[in-house]
Amino acid sequence: EVQLVESGGGLVQAGGSLRLSCAANGFTFDDYTIGWFRQAPGKEREGVSCIVSRYGNTYYADSVKGRFTISSDNAKNTVYLQMNSLKPEDTAVYYCAATRGLLLRLSRYGYNNWGQGTQVTVSS
Repeated sequence: EVQLVESGGGLVQAGGSLRLSCAANGFTFDDYTIGWFRQAPGKEREGVSCIVSRYGNTYYADSVKGRFTISSDNAKNTVYLQMNSLKPEDTAVYYCAATRGLLLRLSRYGYNNWGQGTQVTVSS
């Protein structure tokens, strides 16, 4: 059974940083693409970043490029999202998701395994 558990969310002031973690188990980590998504109240869930951990390939949404960094520790089956220069508009519930395959994709429809989410709140 695929399991994804996010952690690291919290309340931070604008300009601050947070690091989210996604601990994965129940599947062969190297065979999957892992993505981070977020959903603000009243908005659709949007892709933030994804990584193919086998090769280290990454992709970012334009809204976070240059501020967020995705990485993976394959020995720990964990993916991280380092978020710097946070803005109030980054406030959302952040979800980790996994899909079998090695393609970079940020459409939520391409993922069929999801974590429970972690709240990130950025105050102005």
